[in-house]
Amino acid sequence: MNRADRAEEGRPGDRDETRILALVMHAAFFVLLAASLARYLARHAGDPRTPWIIALSALLAVLYVLGPALGARLTRLAWLGPTVAAWAVLVLLAPSFAWCAVPLFYAGLRTLATGAAIPLVVLLTALTVVAQLRLAGWPDPNVLLAPPAVAAVATTVFVVMRRQSARRDALIDDLVRTRRELAATERREGTLAERERLAREIHDTLAQGLSSQRMLLQAADRLWDASPGTARDHVRTAATIAERSLAEARRFVHDLTPADLAEGGGLEQALRALADRETTPALTVRVHTEGTPSAPLPAPVESALLRIAQGALANVREHAGASSAALTLTCLDDQIMLDVTDDGHGFDVPAGATRPAGDRGHGLPAIRARLRQLGGTLTIESSPGEGTALSASIPLEPR
Repeated sequence: MNRADRAEEGRPGDRDETRILALVMHAAFFVLLAASLARYLARHAGDPRTPWIIALSALLAVLYVLGPALGARLTRLAWLGPTVAAWAVLVLLAPSFAWCAVPLFYAGLRTLATGAAIPLVVLLTALTVVAQLRLAGWPDPNVLLAPPAVAAVATTVFVVMRRQSARRDALIDDLVRTRRELAATERREGTLAERERLAREIHDTLAQGLSSQRMLLQAADRLWDASPGTARDHVRTAATIAERSLAEARRFVHDLTPADLAEGGGLEQALRALADRETTPALTVRVHTEGTPSAPLPAPVESALLRIAQGALANVREHAGASSAALTLTCLDDQIMLDVTDDGHGFDVPAGATRPAGDRGHGLPAIRARLRQLGGTLTIESSPGEGTALSASIPLEPR
């Protein structure tokens, strides 16, 4: 099916308009046919050709009725030839039937491609002019010029409308295809974003828990013979961390809400529970709060700040060599800030950087990604031998 055929079939709204136009043309054809026959009978009632005129009129009416019922394009082409032939004979016998040419223009333009329909329109117009000249009896300028002008206008309007419809359908097809491609791209981006989010969640919870367990179990193995009591304490702590990690894993399956927050009590209590777990004989973690939020914090903000605290303390534990760390939660009217400081080794922070040179971990990139999702900012201040201060700030909507 070519583009012209698709434009002819059209979309639901176009099909309704085309159906209305076709009904008007069909009604006009039968009105013109009946008027032409009535005119002929009124003027030539006793003419010997009258029975033939009546028979040909009936045949033309039957042929015309069959046209809309024929769906296949080749069948409609086979129908158009006899219909035009029956009309041409009628016009030669009775020139008043020439007025039926206009609906036949439309039928030809609908059935044929533009290149084939134009010669048919020219033929029908020529027959109309010849018939009208015979009826007039002299070369009337109106008869010579009016039918070609009407045919030219009707053909031009139809062809232009068909081409505009084809271009519009092409644009709509392009738009639909573009929307499908955009939807597919959004699905892919959504999938990648969800994978990234899950990677951050796993890094900030399960991976940290497994890392702590490994360190505790390695320490227990080294002290098992020399200090069994201390080794057993390490094993018990590792078991506690494993239990906590299991709770986090179950929370992943449920809705990915941090277990500390799911237990109730809000962000401050969750941070204190985190500090208690991270506190060891080698590292002391304290929590400070300044200000009180005027309304409950949004769940995504609480979850992000808790995960940021977990990631930051994991970096302190694994890389800083610190003896103390502090979590400071500051609530302001328009933002909430979490500062994580430690007295560890520190590192050089090049201008514009947010991670130590050579660091290939996921902690700081995960923190930065969480803050970016909430419109927040991350600031890191550190220097060798002077510890590190990490500040995460998230704006809050006015209340």
